[in-house]
Amino acid sequence: METVGEPPSAAPDRSRWGRLHVLDWIALGLAVVGVLCVLTGLLPRADAETTVRRIVPILIFLGTVVVLAELTAVAGVFDALAARVAITARGSYRALFWLCVGFASVTTIVLNLDTTAVLLTPVMIALARKLGVPPTPLAMTTVWLANTASLLLPVSNLTNILASDRINLEPVPWAARMWWPQLVAIVITMLLLWWWYWRPARAGADPFVPPPPHVPPDRVLYRTALAACLLFVAGILAGVEIGLASGVAAAILVAGFAVRARGSLGLALVPWRLLVFVTGLFLVVQTIGRHGLDTVLGTLIGGDPGAEGALRAGGAGALFANVVNNLPAYLAGEAVIATDQHTQLLALLIGTNVGPLATPWASLATLIWYERCRAAGVAVPLGRFVATSAALAVLATVATVAALLIGPDS
Repeated sequence: METVGEPPSAAPDRSRWGRLHVLDWIALGLAVVGVLCVLTGLLPRADAETTVRRIVPILIFLGTVVVLAELTAVAGVFDALAARVAITARGSYRALFWLCVGFASVTTIVLNLDTTAVLLTPVMIALARKLGVPPTPLAMTTVWLANTASLLLPVSNLTNILASDRINLEPVPWAARMWWPQLVAIVITMLLLWWWYWRPARAGADPFVPPPPHVPPDRVLYRTALAACLLFVAGILAGVEIGLASGVAAAILVAGFAVRARGSLGLALVPWRLLVFVTGLFLVVQTIGRHGLDTVLGTLIGGDPGAEGALRAGGAGALFANVVNNLPAYLAGEAVIATDQHTQLLALLIGTNVGPLATPWASLATLIWYERCRAAGVAVPLGRFVATSAALAVLATVATVAALLIGPDS
């Protein structure tokens, strides 16, 4: 049976180009195509310059927050939290479920969905194996909540950053507008996770033996990393520009590692693939939009300012996210929604955040999760993954858009 995350069987290619991962090739290919679009005139240089200026702050944020997250993991913060989750559950499988959902949701909300995919996936898999419970439920918790828990703050998702710039909402007003839709999305995700993945795996896994507390390899670095993350969160909530908040927090942690563990620092920490991928993707999507995609999405979304327009925007965003990727879907949808239609834009955002689950390429976080599961040897049957994820995408998108329309701050 074809699986998601099936371990590779072929011997690795040790040539220089062979060492590049398939995601590296995707990123480089997008960058080359994006540059060609500009050089050939398919995308006017003025439009390309405007796009690049718009994404520079986003690239700064992405680069620094990944460095912050990677070094936080090296310092043992995530491992300590995972061990604390298992100890707090006190051997109860049901309590472990609640705590894992909370852990994945908070990580996504505070440090963005790609951090959850990059760092929390191996931690969850290692936790499952340490406890002797099936790893698939914990792995699915990570990938589903990496997407569906990414609505509450602008930093939670790259698309949120774009939308908050468009509708001019600071983090606290943004959270006040989105807390109810976010809660609905997480509750639906929890229900389906329990019913389809955790409940069937419960037999023989409840109760389990909790692990001992995790001892950080360097307590000074551990405390420095924890302080840097808390400073980052405080800066975001205080309205500090996101790139500045993540940059300062990352700089503090890099300085700590330079003193205590210089060997952990290196250029490999810089997420070049992610930065190249995002840059190329923006250029390619803008080009496709000028040559037909905007027209197609404009027809699907329509101009109704009410409930119908919001539902159509959410549905179109989710559909296109699963066909191509959530970033192109959001950018193309944003281009055809009137500037003053904030509710319709937020509904599109819901579709491109909550909806990109039915295909492995629907969001960058899902692609990263796939690669991490594959590296860890965790296999999820592809048919089951697509069927259950598609059901969640449809149910969560419709319910979350409805919550946006009828919620207390609508």
